[in-house]
Formats: sequence, structure tokens, C-alpha cells
Amino acid sequence: MYKSLLRPIFFKFDPEKVHHFIFFVLKNFGFLIRLFFPKPKEDKRLERELFGLKFKNPVGLAAGFDKNAVLFNELADLGFGFVEIGTVTPKAQSGNPKKRLFRLIEDAGIINRMGFNNEGLAKIVENLKKSPHKVIIGGNIGKNTDTLPENYTADYVECFRGLHDFVDYFVLNVSCPNVSSHAKLEDADYLKELITEIQKVNAEYAQPKPVLLKIAPDLNKIQLDEIVELVAETKIDGIIATNTSVSRENLKASKETLEKIGNGGLSGKPIREKSTEVIRYLAERSNKSFPIIGVGGIHSAEDAIEKLEAGASLVQIYTGFIYEGPGLINEINKKILQSED
Repeated sequence: MYKSLLRPIFFKFDPEKVHHFIFFVLKNFGFLIRLFFPKPKEDKRLERELFGLKFKNPVGLAAGFDKNAVLFNELADLGFGFVEIGTVTPKAQSGNPKKRLFRLIEDAGIINRMGFNNEGLAKIVENLKKSPHKVIIGGNIGKNTDTLPENYTADYVECFRGLHDFVDYFVLNVSCPNVSSHAKLEDADYLKELITEIQKVNAEYAQPKPVLLKIAPDLNKIQLDEIVELVAETKIDGIIATNTSVSRENLKASKETLEKIGNGGLSGKPIREKSTEVIRYLAERSNKSFPIIGVGGIHSAEDAIEKLEAGASLVQIYTGFIYEGPGLINEINKKILQSED
């Protein structure tokens, strides 16, 4: 129903406006989910224990969809095993100028340059307090666009402290190509400084929270080796691989279309293989010494299995969720059960 009826309608309109419309519908008419979509697959065999947390299934929603933590319970009703909110910054910010979200329909991809638009830490904490969450929630955190380089770490620490009592795990987002000083955020020396400080703050709590690092799909092998060393040295809990890509290789979209769109992070089918190769390299290079959450180009159950076989422990979807609809969650979970029989 989604692909045959709803998606053709949605895709006639601006993607950001459609996003807000879907939020309105799910928030106010969430009961309709049970009428139009199949009941989420539930099976004890789908449960996964990772970072000291029990996930009811290994399929999560990546950050960027529920930026302000307003829809996590409704999304749980669709069948997600976990939902990642954010990226959260200390102060509210509007992000980059519109238009900033573009579909590449022929490629089953999306280009975005949202720029960490969110309502800010205080409002997001308020949203999380409103209702107990019935799904594991990850807090994806970042820095404000106008923050000076010497204060980057302070922004991450502020978000970490503010969200600590309200999320189940944290993700340090240092790999989004749509924020200023992107290069510094991926510098190995700076990453060590950032993670060390976050780990120091985390240790102050009676119950420290798992901390993961989200990396780009465009890192070369030398950089990936540095990530493996960084995880070993800082004892961070895991890696999310991968974020969006700045590459425009092997796209069906015309050069003119891409030039008109301009910069931004590419997600969806075009980065599936690149993301999987990053996962495989990290898993093999580290002898699977740390967990990996696999994300990037998952549009089918087979794509998810590919990520898991490459070395991921859990998977996340986003662009695939937009293109394939909520039924993709059940498809993936059914395929996982079949592969375990």
C-alpha cells in the first residue's frame, strides 16, 4: 500500500514539507497505523543484547528523522527496535537555508544539507520528559554551527550531561558533511580529545551510558585504521557506520541535476556498497573487538543481512524507510529469523 498508493502522492511534494506532514499524521492519528500497516514482528529470537542494553529487535531508525524527540513512541509502534534522536545541539538552530532536502528518485537516494536543524537541548529534554519511552532511545549529539573551534568539545559535553538521564546510549556525530569545520571533527587527534573528555564525564555517573562514534563512508583505509586504534585506546563502546557521503560517483542523476542541487550528504542505495565495505573492513581489522551498527543504503531485507554478515550487530534505516515504507522493518526481521533457522 505504501509504495503503490502513499509514496507516489508524497513524492509529488517538497520532501521537507512531506516530512512535517507525516509527523503531524503519526502524532495525531497514530492509531491508524494498526489499520493500514501489518502488526510489527515480535519474536524472542530477534532480541539482541549490546552495550548492556536489550534491543527487542536489531532494526533501528537512524538519527535525523525524529530530530526533536517528538515521535519516538509512535515510531516504536511501527516496529523499530530502537530510535535515535537528534542530532541535538546545545542551542536551537534553524539549520541551512531551504531548499536543503532533495530526492534522487532514479537512484533511490537523498541529498540533504539540513545543517543540524533542531529545537535545542532544553526543548528536546522537555519532550523526552513528557512520556516514558517504550523503545530504546539513542541520543545523537553535535555542536552548534556558530560554536568556535576551541568550544566544540564543550558543546558535546553540554548535550551529553543534559541528555544523560533521558537516553539509553549516545552517538558522537562528527561525520556530517553539512556542518562547519567538518575536517577538524574527523581529525584523529581531535577525536581522541573529544572521546576522552566524554568518557571522563561519563565516569562521573553511577550508571555510565554507552558511547558510540558515527563515521563517514568516505574514509580511506588509513583513516579506518586510525578509528580502530582510537576505539582500542579510548574504550569507546562502538561505531556507527556510516553517515552520508560527499561522493557523487555512479549516479543516474544527470550532472546538471546534481549541480543544481549543490552540496550535501548523499544517502540511500548509492552508498550501500561503500557503507558495507567500511563495516567489513572495521570488523576484520579489529577482529570484531567492538560492536558496529550498520547503516547506509538498506532498502531491502537482503541489504540488511548483507550489513549483518559484514560484521554489524544492529542495523539502522532512514532513506530506505522513506522509499520502501514501514513494511521494510518487518521484512528485515522476518529475513533475520529465516537466516537463523
